[in-house]
Amino acid sequence: MKKKRVVVTGLGTVTPLGNDIKTTWDNLINGVSGIAPLTRVNADNFPAKVAAELKDFNVEEFMDRKDAKKMDRFTQYAMAASLMAVKDANLTITEEMAPRVGVWIGSGIGGMETHEEQYQNFQAKGYRRVSPFYVPMMIPDMAAGQVSIALGARGINSCTVTACASGANSIGDAFKVIQRGDADVMVTGGTEAPLTNMAFAGFSSMKALSFNNDPKTASRPFDLNRDGFVMGEGSGILILEELDHALARGAKIYAEIVGYGATGDAYHITAPAPAGEGGVRAMRQAIEDSGLQPDQITYMNAHGTSTPYNDKYETMAVKEVFGEHAYKMAISSTKSMTGHLLGAAGGVEAVFSVLAIAEGVIPPTINIETPDPECDLDYVPNTARKQDVYAVISNSLGFGGHNATLVFKKYE
Repeated sequence: MKKKRVVVTGLGTVTPLGNDIKTTWDNLINGVSGIAPLTRVNADNFPAKVAAELKDFNVEEFMDRKDAKKMDRFTQYAMAASLMAVKDANLTITEEMAPRVGVWIGSGIGGMETHEEQYQNFQAKGYRRVSPFYVPMMIPDMAAGQVSIALGARGINSCTVTACASGANSIGDAFKVIQRGDADVMVTGGTEAPLTNMAFAGFSSMKALSFNNDPKTASRPFDLNRDGFVMGEGSGILILEELDHALARGAKIYAEIVGYGATGDAYHITAPAPAGEGGVRAMRQAIEDSGLQPDQITYMNAHGTSTPYNDKYETMAVKEVFGEHAYKMAISSTKSMTGHLLGAAGGVEAVFSVLAIAEGVIPPTINIETPDPECDLDYVPNTARKQDVYAVISNSLGFGGHNATLVFKKYE
C-alpha cells in the first residue's frame, strides 16, 4: 500500500523564550537565553541554582480557571500549545471528521508537582485530604486526554513516555498513524512541568544538572566547559495532516515530515551507548525512511544537552552517519537557550526544525566560547544563520536508552 504523505499545518508553543510561537522564535534566532535564577522551588536547597522557567504564563488566557485547577501544569502547558496550534492551522474539528482526528502527546514524568503536593497532604492529614483529582492530574497521558476532550478529537489518543525522547517519539508515532491511513489529522508533541523539589533533588544527586550559577552561561552545549544540563519546562505541539486533507481545506503548509527512526541502546539506564551507537541507528533509520540521501540534510537540531558525554557521543554519531557531510552540515543545540525541557524537548525542537525550513534561518548554539577538540563540527556558534534549509534532522535521546530521530523537509 502506498504511504500517505504527511505535512505540518499548525504550530503552538509555550517555552522559557515566550508564551507563543512568534516571541519564542524571535528570541531563539536572536540568541536570547530563557534561563534565569530558579524561583519555582527554594534554590537554597540545591546545588543547581538556575532553571528555564516560563515567564508570565497565564493559563486563564486558554481555559477557565476552575478547569485549570483540575490539571497539573504539564497538562495546562499542552492545552495552551495545542489550542494555539489548532488556531494556527485554521482547523475546525467537525462532528463528521472528529473520529479521524487523533492526539498523541508525550511527557517524561507527568504530574510530578501534583504528586509531591498530594503526598504532603497525605502525610500531614491522611487519605481523606488527598484530592479526588490526584490520579487524573498526575498520570502522564492526561495531557493527551484533556486536549482530546477540549478539541472533541475522537481518533487515536495516546502518550509516549520515553524520558527525554517522549516528544519526538510521540510525533514520530503520530506521523506513522497518518501515513498508514488511520487518521487524517494528529495533534502531537510533548509537554513537561518538572521544576519541582524531587526533580531537582534527583537530578542534582546524580550530578546531571549544571551547577554553574550564572543563568546566561550555564547551558553551553558542545563547549569545552559544559558541566550539565539546565532543566526547563513548557510544551511544543504540531498539527500533522494527511497531504490531500490539508490541500482540500486550503491549509498553509510549513513543511513535510518524511522520516522517523527509533532505537534502543540496550546499554545503561542513564549513560548513552559508547560513540552514540544507538543514535547512529536511529538517524540511519530516519534518513532511510525519508527517502533522502544524507548529504541532502541541511541542518540538524541536535539533542545537545550540554552534558560531557551526550555532546561528545552525539558528535561521534553524526560523523559516523554523515561522513564528510558532517563537516558541511549546520548543527545547533537550541537547549543553549531553552534549557532542557525533558519530555517536551522533542516537541519544541520539532517546531524549531519546521520553522528553520519555513523561515530560512538556522538558530544558533549560544555560549560556545572554548571549542572542545572532540566536538569539532559546525554548531552555528552564537549567531543565527540565514540560509535556505531543504531538510532538517532532529535528535532526541532519553534515559533508558531511547533514541528518536525525525526528518522534515521543504514541501514540494
